[in-house]
Amino acid sequence: MRVDFFIVLLLLTGLTLGEKTMDPKVVERASFTVIGISARTSNAQEVTSDGVIAKIWGRLFQEGLLAKIPRKADQNIVAVYTDYASDHNGEYTYILGARVTSDAEVPAGMVATKIPAGKFAVFTSERGPAPKVVPELWMKINSLPAGAIGANRRYKADFEIYDERATDPQNLQMDVYIGIQ
Repeated sequence: MRVDFFIVLLLLTGLTLGEKTMDPKVVERASFTVIGISARTSNAQEVTSDGVIAKIWGRLFQEGLLAKIPRKADQNIVAVYTDYASDHNGEYTYILGARVTSDAEVPAGMVATKIPAGKFAVFTSERGPAPKVVPELWMKINSLPAGAIGANRRYKADFEIYDERATDPQNLQMDVYIGIQ
């Protein structure tokens, strides 16, 4: 129990135990559109039994929703965090789906959202089980010290890309794009 507490403390403070330090690259991205399923949530809600993100992932696969999204730009899965009430402590809208070339047809029960063009800090997760590496990466991002690359967030739209490195959910690697000033 004491070791678990120590590891959580390290994650929350952004310190590391010999692993590579977070060294995001900064990229400019054009705007793009994502179609998918959505829910309103918060980080506080996600650490309780009322969390919705895992349920949305379950629906995406159980109902074969990716196959129902028309005009996909590629085979990647995209998770979008948008409509922030404030910062990472407030509510946001979570959208899970795919990047599309057109939002002319949005299937029933899905939404389309446009990710604005801008500058993004790109963070890459460690390789491992999704339920471990994705939250760990977000904890590190949310605890970046002022002045660090990625700490000056816009809170307009952030997104995750699950590409060919994420085909095995027990040993995946993914990227988080954080909109920055």
